[in-house]
Amino acid sequence: MMRASFADTFRLVVPERGNLHWLGDVEINLQGIPERVHTVKIIYVDEYPNRPAEAYVLRPNVYSEKHQFEDGQLCLFNPKDGVTYGWNPSTSTAVTVAGWAIQWLYAYYTWRATGTWPGIEERMRPTKGRHNRRKW
Repeated sequence: MMRASFADTFRLVVPERGNLHWLGDVEINLQGIPERVHTVKIIYVDEYPNRPAEAYVLRPNVYSEKHQFEDGQLCLFNPKDGVTYGWNPSTSTAVTVAGWAIQWLYAYYTWRATGTWPGIEERMRPTKGRHNRRKW
């Protein structure tokens, strides 16, 4: 499915240690961004497909405190939306996550240019003494 959807943009990496993952260079077609080519990594977690593959932007360095986990993992959907709008183990694949990651990059640069993240954001209440893992 990844090859059919993205041709040779992503390549499958089978490491000796660690998780199977896709690595690809995605060109973001927007004017005014410092670097157009972004290296994206889609990792199959141990619990896949019951838990979604994880997406990271390796290069260039991009970060949104409200839209990424503390380790840089992209926040791609709200788990409260359930299988209708979020991860669905019976139908979602790495293609789903790669598409969401590319959409996330466009949203990120829109936010950087306008100060507003496109789409609906959930407001999180701070937890005293602890950082929430999920940022929206």
